[in-house]
Amino acid sequence: MTLYEKIVQKKAKVCVMGLGYVGLPLAVEKAKAGYTVLGFDIQERKVEMVNKGVNYIGDVVDEELADLVKRGKLSATTDFDRISECDVVAICVPTPIDVHKVPDLTYVINTAKEIARRMHPQMLVVLESTTYPGTTEEVVLPILEESGLKVGKDFFLAFSPERVDPGNKRFKTKNTPKVVGGVTPECTRHAKALYENVLEAPVHVVSSPKAAEMTKILENTFRIVNIALINEMAIVASRMGINIWEVIEAAATKPFGFMPFYPGPGVGGHCIPIDPYYLTYKAREYDWHTRLIELAGEINDYMPEYVVQRLQDILNEHGKPLKGSKILVLGVTYKGDVADLRESPALKVIENLEKKKAVVLYYDPLIESFEHGGKRYERVELTADLLESMDGVIITTAHTKGVDYQFIVDHAPFVYDTKNVTKGIEKNRQKIILL
Repeated sequence: MTLYEKIVQKKAKVCVMGLGYVGLPLAVEKAKAGYTVLGFDIQERKVEMVNKGVNYIGDVVDEELADLVKRGKLSATTDFDRISECDVVAICVPTPIDVHKVPDLTYVINTAKEIARRMHPQMLVVLESTTYPGTTEEVVLPILEESGLKVGKDFFLAFSPERVDPGNKRFKTKNTPKVVGGVTPECTRHAKALYENVLEAPVHVVSSPKAAEMTKILENTFRIVNIALINEMAIVASRMGINIWEVIEAAATKPFGFMPFYPGPGVGGHCIPIDPYYLTYKAREYDWHTRLIELAGEINDYMPEYVVQRLQDILNEHGKPLKGSKILVLGVTYKGDVADLRESPALKVIENLEKKKAVVLYYDPLIESFEHGGKRYERVELTADLLESMDGVIITTAHTKGVDYQFIVDHAPFVYDTKNVTKGIEKNRQKIILL
């Protein structure tokens, strides 16, 4: 039986490398589709939890994971040698940037090397980790061909970008359209067959891995540029005494030529603050300086500093200096209702507050404690006494669950809302200041 036949008939064994926010939902969907799936991660805790059927990712249904593990459709391991058991390998490892915003492909490279040592004829490898155009063919392919196998003949290689949006109630891994670009037409055919068997969404084929890689970069660059635009508009609107949220709502009534984006204390998560810099890095090889992308990054990076400066002005209006003031930061995750601290602008707001000698406390319904900058933070309990003892409250994450905003507004001296999450509150509205 050929690999293609195994894929079509769901007899191929699938390995998912990396069991994080991308990998675990993908592993679950492939197992639900009928494939036997082996998840791999270097973190023993994640592997142990998966093998016990215990979920740790918000977009995965607890009962589905437990059932798949119980039925033997999904298991996990830290043993690289088990890659040789599999017919399909999906790479879903992190692709961070360093402090100089230079891409770090260490996880991708190391994973490719481990796969190459255990490759066998008739194997499909799909890179899903977001990266710069050319990674699949220039970085991953040469490593895999060290096995002595030939791409398009002995094994198949493609890029298919992850499109995970944590917390999105409408679009999950299962129903989000997939883009696929293979190194050869046969590579594309095999990858397309796999995702068509797994997803309830169209699979869009592009001409090459580079085109697929650029697709993901374009998607997130579009977002970072538009977020920067609305952040800059928010700063200008504030100085003019204009409510930017009212303006966005009005502009969004236009049925064409406008798409609403919303300001905030910065951008966070695993995609928007990182992915565009992969293109910035690669563009230098082609003697091009991505000015708009870098300017957008500068504006968004400035927002945590801006909101602290604005908070300082608000405190001045109340006759208090920021130094020594007790400030409650409400929400530390990068996105509302998602328990993820990666690149969270709230953490940068806390940094800036503490640099100015403010006393910072925090509350987040999803995060009991965390460490940042060598310091440990513990969640406080929201009580009337605590709120009344604060000099101010700043909302940095738009949680819709686990927070009584009316209670906070009633008891806090003032609330600086950078996310417009208090929109529906009327009582004591005069105590709310918007970004």
